[in-house]
Amino acid sequence: MEENPAYLYAFACHEDERPLCEMELRALLGGTPGTRYALSGREIDVSRSPFVRERLKIEASSASLEEIAEAASRFELGEATFKVRYIEADGEVDYARRREIERAVGGRFRGRAEMKRPDRRYGVAFAGGAWVLGEYAESEPVWLRHNEKPRQYSTALGTRTARAVANIAVPRPEGVRAVDPCCGIGTVLIEALSMGIDMEGFDLNPLAAIGARENLAHFGLPGSVRVADMRKLEGRYDALVLDLPYNLCSVLSAEERLDMLRSARRLADRCVIVATQEIRAEIEAAGFAVQDSCIARKGAFARHILLCV
Repeated sequence: MEENPAYLYAFACHEDERPLCEMELRALLGGTPGTRYALSGREIDVSRSPFVRERLKIEASSASLEEIAEAASRFELGEATFKVRYIEADGEVDYARRREIERAVGGRFRGRAEMKRPDRRYGVAFAGGAWVLGEYAESEPVWLRHNEKPRQYSTALGTRTARAVANIAVPRPEGVRAVDPCCGIGTVLIEALSMGIDMEGFDLNPLAAIGARENLAHFGLPGSVRVADMRKLEGRYDALVLDLPYNLCSVLSAEERLDMLRSARRLADRCVIVATQEIRAEIEAAGFAVQDSCIARKGAFARHILLCV
């Protein structure tokens, strides 16, 4: 992905989620991921993506397992205990071989192994024709807790999709102001705020705004949700997420949809648009250029997700 990558990210996703997973990782890591892992010079919180499972900071690299094991002997541990974890990247490796690799590398560390609560964790993997070794981190599926919201809505984005959409919109949160002007019950807003993204929420429906506020309070998240028509909002944001209304009570005409897209363009230069149909021509008519896109499927239902600038 990037020249001289410093990190390996191992990920997993359902076949239907693969396009969304790849689109999110392109935004977060700056390049196209492989089948099961991505190499990048960027360090991100390993729990940020709903698809990333493990992260290895590449501190040593070699063509052979014996040489990477020798490199382990040069790590300075002091009095710290350690554990080595094999990360499956290139090739299929059975359980016995995984343990064999872990023992081969772990046996060369100068320190005391601790399987349950080690002071330090290290990972080893074979990726891109080389063995790599370094500090290991495992993700925590924090977004799963957000499934249990007090206010639910049948057509709202799932938490994994919402989290990926927030990451595509704001891959680097530092100094970024974002907005979700049709936030509904706050599905994207919850994921964004839980990752430290500064995002404001608005919705035209007062009941939706009340539900979003209740959901934010339930998870102890900061932020405000106000009742407003996005077409009348003022100001500028660095990024915007627009999940276009599509339920039976919110059927939009082409003219209304274009009006909303033009409002999004006025509010932010970077926008992630979620739609249930192909609207690329309307997006371009609103003044956006589509930078990246995918179709996220759940059974027969499909969502078009487009990154527009």
